[in-house]
Amino acid sequence: MASTGNSNLLNTNTGIFKQDAFIVLVKTEWNAGIVDELEAGCLRVLQQHNARVQTLVVPGCVEIPFAVNRHWNRSRQLLDEPHAYIALGCVIQGDTPHFDFVCKMVADGILQLNLTLPVPTIFGVLTVNTEEQALERLGGRHGHKGEEAAITALKMLE
Repeated sequence: MASTGNSNLLNTNTGIFKQDAFIVLVKTEWNAGIVDELEAGCLRVLQQHNARVQTLVVPGCVEIPFAVNRHWNRSRQLLDEPHAYIALGCVIQGDTPHFDFVCKMVADGILQLNLTLPVPTIFGVLTVNTEEQALERLGGRHGHKGEEAAITALKMLE
């Protein structure tokens, strides 16, 4: 999703929108200012669709898959299963290969969740070269990726 101009994603006339959906956001503390704005975008969209939302906070992106898996297992015991998860984070390229390892681990972890859980986990993690690129994805020329993640979650229900 490099730009909003090449997609029908923002068309909310398609997809399956469930009334009273329960969506769990899993957001990171790392790059908090950016991630908080991703969360705000998600919340704007989810509130428009009357979704119930819970937010979990983890230290960094690598911890997101564990938190989703743990929450799912506990929610099943409590009979309060979410309809979808949205992973929110931001990994900014640095001077070392750490960026590549973190991006791969979180992407692989979310892929595994999507293949094993009966509900979707939406990839709302920015993987960017600079902070400026991240900010462009918070309502700039590349749209608002938090809002897009929420729309994607709603379209993936049921």
